[in-house]
Formats: sequence, C-alpha cells, structure tokens
Amino acid sequence: MSDLRELYQQLILDHSKKPRNFVKLTGANRTAEGHNPLCGDHITLYLQVEDGVVQQIGFQGSGCAISKASASMMTDSVKGKTTAEADIIFERFHDLVAGEKEKAGDPGALGKLVVFAGVREFPVRIKCAILAWHTLRAALEGKAEPISTE
Repeated sequence: MSDLRELYQQLILDHSKKPRNFVKLTGANRTAEGHNPLCGDHITLYLQVEDGVVQQIGFQGSGCAISKASASMMTDSVKGKTTAEADIIFERFHDLVAGEKEKAGDPGALGKLVVFAGVREFPVRIKCAILAWHTLRAALEGKAEPISTE
C-alpha cells in the first residue's frame, strides 16, 4: 500500500512541477477564474467549446502542488469530452474527494484522477483539489463572477 501511495504522490508532484495544458488559450470562448483564499491558490481556466465538446482547454495560475496537479490532470481528463461527460467526471471527482465515496462509483472509472482519493484524509486540502473543478463548472455554465472556495 505504501508503494501505491508513493506512486500517487510522485504523479501529483510531476503534474505540479510540469503542469499539462498550462497555457492561456487564444480563441477561448469560455473562461472562468477561481480562488482559494485559505491556501492562496488562484486559477484562470480557458476553454474552447464547439458543438458541446471541449475541444481545447488550458489554465494559468499559481497555488500549492495539489491545486496545480488537480488543474493539470483535470484538463487532460476533460479535453475531447462533451460538456455532459465533463459534468459527470466533475461529480465523480467531487464525490471521491469531498463527498460520499460510494457515490463516486468505480474509482477506476476516473483513471489517474484516483490519486486524489487520499486528499479526503486531509480536509484542509480538499478545497485545493476541487478549485479547478468548480472553476471548470463555472466556465461551462458561463458564469462571469469569480469562483471562491470560501
């Protein structure tokens, strides 16, 4: 079990140090901003959605390792998905990290995102992990006001 936990930590650190899709997306037709005042995490999310599909996604910002890794892995997981599929992934991830674990369904269905299951053990870090996801939901819904985890 400790080998698996170490592997998960390495994956989170890798995505934190070298975040995927860490770019201001030119041509984005949806954007949203999110902030976690407790930890100081800040993210701006850029999406290009066409015909209900997330064609491109990028983010910029700063924050702790969990926040950046979560944003990085989120962008990988929703790129190419329909907005409805992205919403399902959001719900499963949220249940895995902050909600009812049983509602998350098969953890394997989340792929690499399952590495965040351990965040549940550290309640103060849950907001770090879900910031990017709530920002995604705001962008998909076209909300103009910034998202806050408070």
